[in-house]
Amino acid sequence: MNTLFWFRRDLRLFNNDALYQAIENGCRNAVFFITEKQWQKHDVAAIQLDLLKRRLHFLGELLASKGIQLHIIDAADYAGCVEKLASFCEQHQVKNVYANNEYELNEVNRDKAFLQHADSNGIAFYAYDGDVIAPPGSIKNQSGEMFKVFTPFKNAWLKVYQDTHFYFAEPPQMFEPTEWQPNELLAPDGSSEKWPVDDETLSHVCARFIEEKLATYQDQRDIPSIKGTSGLSPYLALGIVSVHQLLALIQQRHPDVLRSSKSNLFCWVNELIWREFYRHLIAIYPNLNKYENFNDKYNAVKWRDDDSDFKAWCEGKTGYPLVDAAMRQLLQTGWMHNRLRMVVASFLTKHLLIDWRKGERFFMQHLIDGDLASNNGGWQWAASTGCDAQPYFRIFNPITQSERFDPDGEFIRKYLPELEKIPAKQIHFPHDYLAKQGKSSSYWPAIVDHKAARERALNAFKV
Repeated sequence: MNTLFWFRRDLRLFNNDALYQAIENGCRNAVFFITEKQWQKHDVAAIQLDLLKRRLHFLGELLASKGIQLHIIDAADYAGCVEKLASFCEQHQVKNVYANNEYELNEVNRDKAFLQHADSNGIAFYAYDGDVIAPPGSIKNQSGEMFKVFTPFKNAWLKVYQDTHFYFAEPPQMFEPTEWQPNELLAPDGSSEKWPVDDETLSHVCARFIEEKLATYQDQRDIPSIKGTSGLSPYLALGIVSVHQLLALIQQRHPDVLRSSKSNLFCWVNELIWREFYRHLIAIYPNLNKYENFNDKYNAVKWRDDDSDFKAWCEGKTGYPLVDAAMRQLLQTGWMHNRLRMVVASFLTKHLLIDWRKGERFFMQHLIDGDLASNNGGWQWAASTGCDAQPYFRIFNPITQSERFDPDGEFIRKYLPELEKIPAKQIHFPHDYLAKQGKSSSYWPAIVDHKAARERALNAFKV
């Protein structure tokens, strides 16, 4: 009886129950489909595809050492993927196919199409929920529906996790930490070469974060000039690292981490739960996959169609240094600090009153950690159109955000060298200072006044 494993965004051997079950049932072949046309439709960033293909090369060699051949097959889109998988199964007399579920609408429809073929050809298709702790639809409120507020979802999620997962009592011996961090990386021409793809290095990276930085994550995560975040989001997006694996490692080192959701140690776990929250939403509300507002009362908002302002935002030329430095970081590295993602998203949707969908697409086209559920959820949160989003009247002031989270202007100077000599006190909005000094500057004028933009946004959202 021939068994096949179908890799998707679960590019790992470890902590992959679907793969384990396939191997237990005699799996000696695995497939991955290259779907360039589909990826283009999904606006997948070139740097993410480069990381994916590098990981596939590593994974193929690792599987070969275990006696499993990875077949990488070209298929233009998901329709071609189903067709070529059906042909592969016929050619190799496959009777069992194992895979991990993906929850986006096109992926769900792809699997439904293959399941129809499998049912009519005597092929058993086994799908696992390897990308989440709790499968979408399994966490419900007292009315039997999906939670629409994060905190009660989190509380219910924690109960599910604590009831169903092994609770570690003793920390194991950890790997020796490595110095690798993502914040310094440049990504010329869409290359991901600075991001490691081998399991040994990634184990070191995980260990270093949990050993040295988890305790200070809550205090340092919002400061873009320091390396206070994990840098693991690209690996979660491609399933190179699993949320199960990370939570197990955290509990091994900090057995009490889940007992208090108010502790510093819990702060990063909270971010992992937000990731699950958005995955549940994208599965349960398919219209989110079609870029519709979760909160349809905001369908009445009249977005501005201003190509000039959008171009300035994309290029980091808004005249607000923190916004511009953040966009430069994205363009130069393929990654952006999480606090800055909120700042630039708020600026686009509130200060410029430009549709969140345009920003969401731009992010997907450039982020190495692009992920539909998290990206959609984050953008709709910032735009106040999403599930448990920030209120429409909460509008980030990019100047005070800069003063608070980059007080000395260290991050700004790194990505805006033209402001290198501006004093720290004035760097957050240098235009008045430059004018008073009578200095010419290559730094562009602000494209919008904060106070006027705020009033405009409030009036637009009151509709």
